[in-house]
Amino acid sequence: MKKFFLLLSLTIFCIATVSGIALAKYPEKAITYVICFNPGGESDITARIQQKPLEKVLGVPIIMVYKKGGGGAVGWSELTRTKPDGYTIFGTNLPHIIVQPLTRKNAGYKTEQIHNVYIFEFTPNVLAVKKDSEIKTLKDFVEYAKKHPNLPVGGSGQPSANSLGTVEFSKVANLKLNYISFTGSGAAVPALFGGHVKALMTYTSMAARYPDKMRALAVAAEKRAKALPDVPTFKELGYNYVEGAYRGAAVPPGTPENVRKVLEKAFEKVNHDPTVIKKMEDLGFIMEYYGEAESKKLVDKLTVYYRNLLKELGLLKK
Repeated sequence: MKKFFLLLSLTIFCIATVSGIALAKYPEKAITYVICFNPGGESDITARIQQKPLEKVLGVPIIMVYKKGGGGAVGWSELTRTKPDGYTIFGTNLPHIIVQPLTRKNAGYKTEQIHNVYIFEFTPNVLAVKKDSEIKTLKDFVEYAKKHPNLPVGGSGQPSANSLGTVEFSKVANLKLNYISFTGSGAAVPALFGGHVKALMTYTSMAARYPDKMRALAVAAEKRAKALPDVPTFKELGYNYVEGAYRGAAVPPGTPENVRKVLEKAFEKVNHDPTVIKKMEDLGFIMEYYGEAESKKLVDKLTVYYRNLLKELGLLKK
């Protein structure tokens, strides 16, 4: 009996020791950071700003790769099939990861499979036109759109904050707009500059990035964006319209808790870096600080909101 307990004790000790080593060693090799959209969009810009600070905090290289398509769904579908060892993380976007499964017969993933370890920023929608456009104000846009039904308005993905925002604004302004979906914000911008769409329902970060080429007409937020202080909100101009996107980083289902905590703390530290904050805010991003538990609460809350909104708009999957 004594021999049995001795062997049991040794086994438990060995397991604990191995677990401790695994915990202490993660990460011990490069981490792949998957961007589910085109280069040049908000997800890419954010990840590029985070890359070097994350490498400093985690002590390993961060390798950026792109898995675009389906408004992010191609990448998030791959997330569900990726080895849950913490060496592949994925950028996420809300409401995309909520509204896609609610509106598509097969999005390739379920919202609950996207396990955010941190949500780090928010960008309100902004309606924008070319700088040399005859449309100077939101009033001009509304008048122009009424005279030109099915006016083409570009944006990132469908369904997305941009596509839903276009529908929401069309409803409150009594307009008929033709939303044109692109594989990311970075892909939509050239379409505007090339005259393929009349306007973009994009994000504040895009308008802040191209001040000499793009004119922002209104911001879909409760208050004006720091990076666009002269641009009024839709609410200021009489339209009850608020919409935008949160972004974070997620791991595959089944990723160990200790790995998730290491990543959560790393993003938390990077997100409080004054240099990172300045770069982000100068580019039109609003900093957010949702840890793993807070991220889940936000997703749950927004799932209820978007399910009701999609039902009201007649877009909920039957």
